[in-house]
Amino acid sequence: MATPTCPSSPAEPVAADLVPLRARRLGIDTHHEPVVVLRADSPVCRAEGFEAHARVEVQGAQRSIVATLNILTTGDLLAPDEAGLSESAWRRLAPAAGERLRLRNAPPSDSMSYVRAKIFGAALNENQFDAIIGEIVAGRLSNVEIAAFLVACANRRLRAAEVVGLTRAMVHAGSRLDWPHPRVVDKHCIGGLPGNRTTPIVVAIAASLGLLMPKTSSRAITSPAGTADTVETFTRVDLSLQDMRRVVASEGGCMVWGGAMNLSPADDLLIRVERTLDLDGQGQLVASVLSKKVAAGSTHVLIDIPVGPSAKVRSQAEAQALLHALSHTARAVGLHVQGLITDGSQPVGRGIGPALEAHDVLAVLRNAANAPDDLRQRALQVAAAVLELGDLAQGEAAHALARNCLDEGRAWRKFEAICLAQGGLREPGVAAFRHPLTALRDGRVTRIDNRLLARAAKLAGAPQAPCAGLWLGVHVGERIAREQPLFVLHAESRGELAYALDYVQRHPDIVHVEA
Repeated sequence: MATPTCPSSPAEPVAADLVPLRARRLGIDTHHEPVVVLRADSPVCRAEGFEAHARVEVQGAQRSIVATLNILTTGDLLAPDEAGLSESAWRRLAPAAGERLRLRNAPPSDSMSYVRAKIFGAALNENQFDAIIGEIVAGRLSNVEIAAFLVACANRRLRAAEVVGLTRAMVHAGSRLDWPHPRVVDKHCIGGLPGNRTTPIVVAIAASLGLLMPKTSSRAITSPAGTADTVETFTRVDLSLQDMRRVVASEGGCMVWGGAMNLSPADDLLIRVERTLDLDGQGQLVASVLSKKVAAGSTHVLIDIPVGPSAKVRSQAEAQALLHALSHTARAVGLHVQGLITDGSQPVGRGIGPALEAHDVLAVLRNAANAPDDLRQRALQVAAAVLELGDLAQGEAAHALARNCLDEGRAWRKFEAICLAQGGLREPGVAAFRHPLTALRDGRVTRIDNRLLARAAKLAGAPQAPCAGLWLGVHVGERIAREQPLFVLHAESRGELAYALDYVQRHPDIVHVEA
């Protein structure tokens, strides 16, 4: 089918710059990509001969953006002298009432020549990465162009020097924090392990023991929940830089979304496209993780790398290669990195999805009787390693220090104080619709597929629906009786529940039970 275009005007063409159009807010969510809509008979559209999906420059009285053009061929949604703006475009332009806009073809992107060179195998330097990342942050590249860049860098196509260059470019594109302390600790989990939500527990332990831990986190890329998604169910995460500094100054730690503070802003833009592609390449992963740590002012970072047959990292050799890449890049950008290779053979805790994982976190911090012990033990393992990085204690002494802090309620009190400083502490919600999936026979659980389980939670609505996901009823090695719940799907709508249930029924071996 031919691409829609505006019909050519039979009259003498009029320069588009001289035909201002009234800004009209359409209320359409186009994610982060700005979109402008014109009628096919708009004078600007006719004069310029714009094609649908063209990249156009939209100039307002105070700001200008580059947007993707959509063309309205029927209906009366817009008048001929109006330019409809998506929510993303409206936020970026912020036009005043009655403001007029001028449209013209966007100037060609300089950085796309570098992306094309990378597609054909060329190595890029730091200046070229600066150009690409700068145009991404400025909104000058479309989702299609960003996707081309991500794919060109995937599958280990980035050399070690390129990963360093990309990391530095991502830091250059945003704000950078610094703290009046010689040692600022942080941690990051590579991911791929559903329910592994140790960060709030570790931050509470570290901060209660006097370490400085200004934790910034991302939203989910390919998982049912990112740390920021989970924390947002019980406190505010979209803090400004000023508010983050205030929280850290008063409590020694925080749990915030890095995307709200212009810290490595390209990362969240790339993540949104990665999520659509279901792609998370090693070079991009290293640059993503370390650029955020540098931007947040961290000096000592623990990297948790879960390894398992259905985790993101599937072998010890792959874990060591990733840790080597992280360590090499970290040294180049001035970070001290310590790796912790952990068991990624099965999910952690009971909840998978933002609110469900938050319930597990709160239970561990409160020392509740029903708190998942595997999450507690894993959080203590990570916390002990962070305390070692912070030079508070070593070995078993560090583990005992973390355990006592949790047992005595000091971690809970610090967690409460951090949440209150960030905007208040609330109880996470519960999904309205649930459906248990039960065992077909008595037996023992021998295997749980992390990827299929995570996929089921996402199809139920997580992380966009914060209460969606699933509750895991069993772990590997446990005995189970016929008709006992293997897991329970949680959804915020009947349609999403049915969608996830259909997937689960087509994959009956997500949780494998042997008689």
